[in-house]
Amino acid sequence: MTSCRVLAIVLAGGQGKRLLPLTMGRAKPNVPYGGMFRLIDFVLSNLTNAGYLKIVVLTQYQSQSLDRYIARGWQVSSRVGHYIASVPAQNQFGPHWFNGSADAILQNLHLLKDDPPDYVLVFGADHVYRMDPAQMVAQHAASGAGVTVAAIRQPRALAHQFGVIECAPGTRRITGFAEKPRHAAGLPGAPEEIRASMGNYVFTTQALVEAVQEDALDTSSRHDIGADIIPMLTRAGRAEIYDFTGNAVPGVSARERGYWRDVGTLDAYYDAHMDLIGPDPAFTLASEHWPIRTFHDLLAPVKFQCGGERPGRAIDSLVSPGVLVSGEAVVERSVLSPQVTLEAGAQVSGCVLMENVRVGRNAMVRRAVVDRDVIIPDGARIGFDPDLDRERYTVTDAGIVVVGGEAVRPLDELYPVTAISDSLPNHR
Repeated sequence: MTSCRVLAIVLAGGQGKRLLPLTMGRAKPNVPYGGMFRLIDFVLSNLTNAGYLKIVVLTQYQSQSLDRYIARGWQVSSRVGHYIASVPAQNQFGPHWFNGSADAILQNLHLLKDDPPDYVLVFGADHVYRMDPAQMVAQHAASGAGVTVAAIRQPRALAHQFGVIECAPGTRRITGFAEKPRHAAGLPGAPEEIRASMGNYVFTTQALVEAVQEDALDTSSRHDIGADIIPMLTRAGRAEIYDFTGNAVPGVSARERGYWRDVGTLDAYYDAHMDLIGPDPAFTLASEHWPIRTFHDLLAPVKFQCGGERPGRAIDSLVSPGVLVSGEAVVERSVLSPQVTLEAGAQVSGCVLMENVRVGRNAMVRRAVVDRDVIIPDGARIGFDPDLDRERYTVTDAGIVVVGGEAVRPLDELYPVTAISDSLPNHR
């Protein structure tokens, strides 16, 4: 297996509509996560940690910032034939963009010609997890299958968010695959669970090429890997599963093993952040054995400033470089990205604050995601009045308030300081 030739294709062109407003001005894989990271860092780290250093990233929507990020932070030595290349839609077959993930691969089959690989990894770009894909490639090569699909158990109630896999009893052979069905049968012995596709696939190169070419001729197809290509290979008896829970990553604790989050919705994005905090987090960003790599400008250390009766404090939180927590400000169970500033008396609880957010004096923010560069004025209250929040921001089904970057200007008008400050209790 060490001599097999592998090309990795990362699908990073989706619109990310369910993450709006966070994807209003950025590609979904470029959405910040965990303070210092971007979502795409996870798939690129997993691939490069496993030694796969021929990677193309297929981009489309809002791709400029993602292209720039990859160019600045994800460079490998081209002298020995390694590359991580961002490849935008190029209208290979006429004046149209990618019409689905299968069409995206079809339009880029020329990438396989110069140095034909034995296997092609097709991985998603917006999941939080650690994985050694080499173990999945090894299983695929030994099986002789056309495609192997990484799978993990998920609640049956979430079947509409995933590709749902059915297998022949006692085997890895896939007998049924339904993309985001409204109704799905539970697993034998676990009726409230399904076997879900993780959106990570290993293809034998010839099987992939033949499948996307055949799919291109089908006018009824959505030209999607999950909706069309995997069912096609399933019907041909050429699809198998890879059980992600068996993937052994060096240095991963028993609690973290098998951890995987699809952060395709705002609530899932928020929950994935809450998994990072606390004394025994479900997922840990730091690991010397299997690091999640990222790129960021050099910044000053965190500063907790004293003022008034108490210094600024952070409890059960992740605090990034360049953050300033002023006197009497309190942060708890939150993730603070670089260069966040909390003015005196500010209170932040259960929040995700992106880069360069400023929380004004005595402002209170609870169970919220605040996009970069937003200025929350003195005395504002966010996350306390659901009806008022819905008038101004996005509020999820779980009640998480999402303050998008477009709110930078209206905030001062929406929260007049004089109208609010008199009604606030004294938290000093």
